[in-house]
Amino acid sequence: MERKLFGTDGIRGRANEPPMTGEMAMALGRSVGALVRRKHAAGRHPKVVLGKDTRVSCYLFEQAISSGLISMGCDVLLVGPLPTPGIAFVTQSMRADAGIVISASHNPYHDNGIKVFDHHGFKLPDEDELLVDRWTSGAEPLPLPLATGGGIGRCTWLNDVAGRYIVYLKSTFPAELTLDGVRIVVDCAHGAAYRIAPAVFSELGAEVVPLGVGPDGLNINEGCGSLHPEVMQAAVVEHGAQLGLSLDGDADRVILADERGRRVDGDQILAICAQRMKKNGRLARDTVVATVMSNLSLELYLRSLGVELLRAPVGDRYVVAEMRAGRYNLGGEQSGHLIFLDHGTTGDGVLAALQVLAVMLGEQLPLSELAGLLRPVPQLLVNIEVKARPPLETLPEVSAAIARAEALLSGEGRVLVRYSGTELLARVMVEGPDQQRVRSCTEDISRAIREAIGA
Repeated sequence: MERKLFGTDGIRGRANEPPMTGEMAMALGRSVGALVRRKHAAGRHPKVVLGKDTRVSCYLFEQAISSGLISMGCDVLLVGPLPTPGIAFVTQSMRADAGIVISASHNPYHDNGIKVFDHHGFKLPDEDELLVDRWTSGAEPLPLPLATGGGIGRCTWLNDVAGRYIVYLKSTFPAELTLDGVRIVVDCAHGAAYRIAPAVFSELGAEVVPLGVGPDGLNINEGCGSLHPEVMQAAVVEHGAQLGLSLDGDADRVILADERGRRVDGDQILAICAQRMKKNGRLARDTVVATVMSNLSLELYLRSLGVELLRAPVGDRYVVAEMRAGRYNLGGEQSGHLIFLDHGTTGDGVLAALQVLAVMLGEQLPLSELAGLLRPVPQLLVNIEVKARPPLETLPEVSAAIARAEALLSGEGRVLVRYSGTELLARVMVEGPDQQRVRSCTEDISRAIREAIGA
């Protein structure tokens, strides 16, 4: 059954315009409240953790979601600005019935979004998300009445959440190692990790060069963070750092830079961590989970180690679902969502950087040498603004362009065309044996999409 509100990573849109309105947020609060009352909380007030990033519209949605939850008899634990993985951690740690994050991740400040975690700190399973979607959109009525009298919930602040999360992150770094003498550039994108990320690395002994740590509600992701890693890369060279990291607005993904200022993406991070975990006997079932977007070189490199690569649909929720189903402990996306299920339940940019630092120190190798384990085959990704998202197979011109590309690649590459789950964008990814063929195929498909449905 089709969802009306939820995409691949929650609900997202321009703040205070449909669907991202205060009215919708209150309805979603009631829907999540109904879900947890029905599933987890008979005879007591359910607890729901509610956090946000630093964009100005979070105040609007925080109040609206709280009101919806309270009206369904839930007690709300407010944590303020906190990375998405931090909210997942607190939800699990506090034995809460659900967690809600107000964030549009890497989007500009004028957008916002909502993500929901279950009581284990994992994103809602599809069947629960569909129920919440249908109740929130009005496609189905709420299954429970609003609370009255003493059944109405309360709202309280949860104290020192940042400190708890910092302690947790530090605990994922090997106790026998220290970051003394290591200089790190940390770009927090003026987002949710602006205090937490610098503190984690400095408390472990590193000299931190902080960037993007002055949020004003309007500057999140603006010319900084994982969308603009070149800022961090330049700072690495300028300050002679051993590593740089760029987070996105809610810090659930990361892009690194080596000591030469060269970009290190999610595929390379998976390769670095997989070889170390395989060597130490800690890679569960000798398997890594990535997505259809990961470069073919990752698959070939892992195969050389005796490690299998499984590909899930795009979206860290699908990576995690595959990992949980197969009992694997390492997975992620090329874009920088890295999941270490031995430590956390969702992508965590700071945690991922700590794992890479542990490999660097453990093997006494610079990041440039570790990142060189992977030699990506030519790959090009293009985003095209579209006015609608009709099924691609109903667009003859696009189907023909895809067929031409596949014929030109002669089985030596891959073509992937899909819509964004959160924006009106078509994404074209082509990889193959040489850059010229890849570029030609990408341009042909992109042209066909623009002519058919371009904005």
